[in-house]
Amino acid sequence: MPSYTYPCPLRWADADAYGHINNAMFLRYMEEARTRMFREVLAEDEAGRRRHAFVVSRASLDFRAPLHYREDPVDVHVRVAQSRAVSFELTYEIRDADQLYADGATTIVAYNLDTGRPRRLTDTELAFLDRCTEH
Repeated sequence: MPSYTYPCPLRWADADAYGHINNAMFLRYMEEARTRMFREVLAEDEAGRRRHAFVVSRASLDFRAPLHYREDPVDVHVRVAQSRAVSFELTYEIRDADQLYADGATTIVAYNLDTGRPRRLTDTELAFLDRCTEH
């Protein structure tokens, strides 16, 4: 799975007075795609999710074209760009087949919410990231 695609629904409330999707919503679309992509490696119990959490330490986004509100979803493509011992970088494209609306990146840090500190990625998480990395 070198990339993951999430068909993200647009909501009427996402649009501004001009009918454009508000710029802040693009980060939310990236978050929705990322959380769905990582479902298989997230702990099922609350205690496990707290010990094996992920936090965004950096986000960047470049807008390429206006996205107008519509009924059809927009595709959010997510790829693992690189991974290290405690963090990894994801890249995103928010697009249709013929139009790129925005592209961006996030740096994600493996984190233990109970200790309030970064943690090392587990072998399972590293294997998942490797499967999601284009080689």
